[in-house]
Amino acid sequence: MLSVNTIKNGLVIDHIRAGSGPRIFSWLGLDKASYRVALIMNVPSQRLGKKDIIKIDNIINIDYSVLGFIDPNITVNVVQNEEIVRKIELVLPDKVENVIRCKNPRCITTTEAYLNQIFRLVDRSRREYRCEYCDELHRAEIGV
Repeated sequence: MLSVNTIKNGLVIDHIRAGSGPRIFSWLGLDKASYRVALIMNVPSQRLGKKDIIKIDNIINIDYSVLGFIDPNITVNVVQNEEIVRKIELVLPDKVENVIRCKNPRCITTTEAYLNQIFRLVDRSRREYRCEYCDELHRAEIGV
């Protein structure tokens, strides 16, 4: 039987779409962490069927807009003294910066690598973003 202890002070990233946990784990650099972390995959979930969970036994800075872009259904629980003291519900961000790259070969960001890749949300229901420089459309797929 699998046993993962509670964390004393840290974060629990919950309701991750099954299979997306390793990408988020890697993006957060948790594979190099000196503190305890756990990636639990394919946990039964009433809401999702199956889900992934990441437990971090440390308070770290996370860009919640990136997590919201990856999957707005993710929740982050802040744990202190083994109690959840705050629950952060993520949303699809209005703007993402340096998360996705513009695919338009004529976009200025292709030739001017120092420019930030900035995309603004134009249609929340369709999860569509537009490049701030060339208006190229990008559709955010959940878990991508």
